[in-house]
Amino acid sequence: MTFDRSTKLFVVLGGFFVCNALIAELLGVKIFALEPTLGMAPLDWQLFGQSGSLNFTAGVLLWPVVFVMTDIINEYYGRRGVRLLSYLTVGLIVYTFVFAYLAILLAPAEWWVGIQSARGVPDMQAAFAVIFGQGMWIIAGSVIAFLIGQLIDVTVFHRIRRATGPRWVWARATGSTLVSQLIDSFVVLYIAFVLGPQRWSLELFLAVGTVNYLYKFVVAVALTPVIYLVRALIERYLGAARAETLRAHAAGIEN
Repeated sequence: MTFDRSTKLFVVLGGFFVCNALIAELLGVKIFALEPTLGMAPLDWQLFGQSGSLNFTAGVLLWPVVFVMTDIINEYYGRRGVRLLSYLTVGLIVYTFVFAYLAILLAPAEWWVGIQSARGVPDMQAAFAVIFGQGMWIIAGSVIAFLIGQLIDVTVFHRIRRATGPRWVWARATGSTLVSQLIDSFVVLYIAFVLGPQRWSLELFLAVGTVNYLYKFVVAVALTPVIYLVRALIERYLGAARAETLRAHAAGIEN
C-alpha cells in the first residue's frame, strides 16, 4: 500500500499534534516560576486586587507546538482535519487518564515503595499517585477548554480566510490562535478552580486567567515566523501545485 505525500504529511502533522497535546497534559502537573528560570527577579503583577509572580504549568512548553500544528493543519486540511484530530486527542487524553487512575489503584510492590528514599522520595506510590492522579476537575477543565478552543480556532481561521483570501497568513493563523486561547485560558480555570473544590474568587480567577492569556498572546505572536517557516517547508515537500490544491480544497470545506 502506498500513500501520496499529502497523506503522509497529514499523518506526521497529526502525530505531532496528538503527541504534544498528550505530553502537555502529563507535564501540566508541574508548576514552574518563569522569572527564576530565565534568571530574572520575580515580577510582582497587580491585577483585580490580586498579586503574584509568573507561575505556569510545564505544559506551556508544548502548547505552542499545538498552536502551530493547528494553524498548519487548518491551512492544508481544513475544518475536517482539525476537528478529526481534536476529537481524537480528547479521546486519547481521557483514555490516558483512565489507565493512569487504574495504575494508581494497583497494589504497589513493597520493595518498590521505598526504593527512592535515598533521593528524597520516601513513598513512590504516593509520588506516583500525585503525579499521574490529577484532580478530575482539572482534567475535565483542561479537556473541555481544549476542545472548545480548537473548534473556535478553526471557525475564526476560516472566517478570516474568507474575508482576506489566500493573503495574510499571519492574520488567520495568529488571529485565530489569539481568539481561541482567550476562551481556553478562562474556561479551564473556571471549570477546574471556580466550579471545582477550590472555589476561587472572581478576582483571583480573572487575575490568573489574564496573566495566562497574556503569556499565550506573546507566544502566539512570537511564533508567527515559525508558521511561515513550516509553510515553506511543506510547499517544498509537496510542490507548489499540490500545496495550492490542498489549500484551495481546505478553504472550500465548510463542514
